[in-house]
Amino acid sequence: MRKKDKMDLEEESILFRRVMYDTRRFVQDTIVHRSSRNKVYQRKDKKNQPVKRESSYYFSDEFHPLISTEGALRYIRNDVNRYELKKLCRGDYIPDIVLDLHGLTQVEAKKELSALITTCNRENFYCTHIIHGHGKNILKKKTPLWLAQHPLVMAFHQAPKQFGGSAALLVLIEVIDWYR
Repeated sequence: MRKKDKMDLEEESILFRRVMYDTRRFVQDTIVHRSSRNKVYQRKDKKNQPVKRESSYYFSDEFHPLISTEGALRYIRNDVNRYELKKLCRGDYIPDIVLDLHGLTQVEAKKELSALITTCNRENFYCTHIIHGHGKNILKKKTPLWLAQHPLVMAFHQAPKQFGGSAALLVLIEVIDWYR
């Protein structure tokens, strides 16, 4: 380092200290979110007794629903308006929650999908974003088959590029009021 550069750094350091003289350090106030994996969601009934909600749903590997293989990956339940699928494809829906399945086994992925759908229903999240990735194409092939089996999944479509393209899905979840 040249002598002139060294003096410039010292002058900058002195100037910085003068400007920052009457300031104080911020206390770290970042909120750290804990993982909600394997968490059992509870609510209290009228008698304030905890009631466990079953957040696990059995996804079969044997059942193969009819999913279109032409073009982008998509599925829509029979009783849902097809226009919803088009809006999902265009990216009109903004996901309320994201699930990243990278690095999970098939068993873990099934549990996470089930917990995600339960959470979406409980929190009134209508649209969700599921990232399955490319990898060895195991979760990419299995995730749509599992989603099509769940009764609360209304539709899903391959995500637009801004949400991950062919490595992700946008899913519409039917929201049912639990507190009727």
